[in-house]
Amino acid sequence: MNYRHAYHAGNFADVLKHAVLALIIAHLKRKPQPFRVIDTHAGTGVYDLGAEEAGKTGEWRDGIGRILADTPPRDVVEILAPYLEVVRAENGTSESGEADLARYPGSPLLARRLLRRGDKLVVNEAHPEDGALLKMLFKKDPAAKVLALDGWMALKSLLPPPERRGVVLVDPPFEEAGEFHRLVEALGAAHRRFATGTVMLWYPIKDPRRVRAFHRDAAALSIPKLLVAELCVRAPLSEGALAGSGLLILNPPFTLEAALETLLPYLVRTLRQAPGAESRLEWLTGERRTSS
Repeated sequence: MNYRHAYHAGNFADVLKHAVLALIIAHLKRKPQPFRVIDTHAGTGVYDLGAEEAGKTGEWRDGIGRILADTPPRDVVEILAPYLEVVRAENGTSESGEADLARYPGSPLLARRLLRRGDKLVVNEAHPEDGALLKMLFKKDPAAKVLALDGWMALKSLLPPPERRGVVLVDPPFEEAGEFHRLVEALGAAHRRFATGTVMLWYPIKDPRRVRAFHRDAAALSIPKLLVAELCVRAPLSEGALAGSGLLILNPPFTLEAALETLLPYLVRTLRQAPGAESRLEWLTGERRTSS
């Protein structure tokens, strides 16, 4: 395993992924019953943006850096609030009152900061170094459990959660062949084990043909209520260059579609890097939900 998310922390793909995760958790908190967040490919949990890895790529500057430097419209501010409150809480403020961005919370820390008493977090990371850092982050935290399994094995072993409520994030590194196929398998397995839960599958957009094939395979499972949300910051040009990222969401909260209808166009305007920037929001299977 060679992938290290420290090089990409806070980039445009993280902004979309983490904003949506925060919205889903906020929706789960509308009911008093406890829930569980499961993160199968968790990384280290928090990232030093001044470290060599983040400095080498500087991707965060065109992601969370642009968001914090902008003044979004009021409706977007409300949508981003659960996410950005955690980001700002991990950082100090400058003399002008603006966030002094030095640390970026990954999905494990973001989720943990949003949980209530009684809610649980299970995070898994197979990379030895990243897993050790993740374990240190949640040392002596009774609400968080850290595992070091293969991410795909962890998904099968952790479902269904005892609470029968929650969200699962599957965010593989895409460093091996067949990751799209594994995502489809994971979707089917998650639905069989946790049919009422929300599952987020993250994927990169490099070759649109592969993404379309992934969507066809996912739709062929005949699982209801699959929502696609994509953000491209440029037109796809080659297999090797990341042009965008997407989320395939099983059982999205009924509030999520309307929030993304507002958020995605804003993210296109704010995070675009080249011609061809666009977003996509559509149901792969199912229809607009009218109740929780």
